[in-house]
Amino acid sequence: MIHELQHPIVKELVNRLRSSSTDALEFKSLVAELSRLLAFTALSEIPTINKSINTWRGEACYQFIEQDKLVFIPILRAGLPMLTGLTTLFSQSPNGFLAMRRDEQTHQAKTYYERLPDCAGKTVILLDPMVATGGSLNDAITLVKRKQPKHIISLNIIGSIKGVQTIESQHPDVELYIAQIDEELDSNMFIQPGLGDAGDRAFNTPE
Repeated sequence: MIHELQHPIVKELVNRLRSSSTDALEFKSLVAELSRLLAFTALSEIPTINKSINTWRGEACYQFIEQDKLVFIPILRAGLPMLTGLTTLFSQSPNGFLAMRRDEQTHQAKTYYERLPDCAGKTVILLDPMVATGGSLNDAITLVKRKQPKHIISLNIIGSIKGVQTIESQHPDVELYIAQIDEELDSNMFIQPGLGDAGDRAFNTPE
């Protein structure tokens, strides 16, 4: 259930994120664009419904996605630029929010804010740019499952082999779409080569 995108444009955008010369504005823009590409792939087989609309030639029936059946949940704060990118495509979909912070001593994630809409019977799409150990995403999936969604999809920019394997082993029913899987974690559990702290880089937070 792990899908790593291989398109050259995706690799180009990821490597531009890696560059230390990429400022916060461009960083957020690149993350938003990658999020749209991930969603394009992840939702390629999503069912549509026929809907009647008024056009310049009168009333006609066309296919549309049921946006109210999709719930987008970013993991704060690094997931916010991903949500910004997807809101332009899914303006009618409800959004939830999960805030998690990593303990720098234990490297474990702690949830300190949760605000989720009704997820029962819906497709929940989690937005988490970095999958290092997989701890934050694992906790988020466990929490969302209590809301009885129909399906859970995770969209991620970059992750480690260990982090991705953790999600695959703990939640084999969850589909993960990721732009880049890197090989290693360093002693501080940061992805190598990675791109640094996505939240700090997106919001100009001093390290």
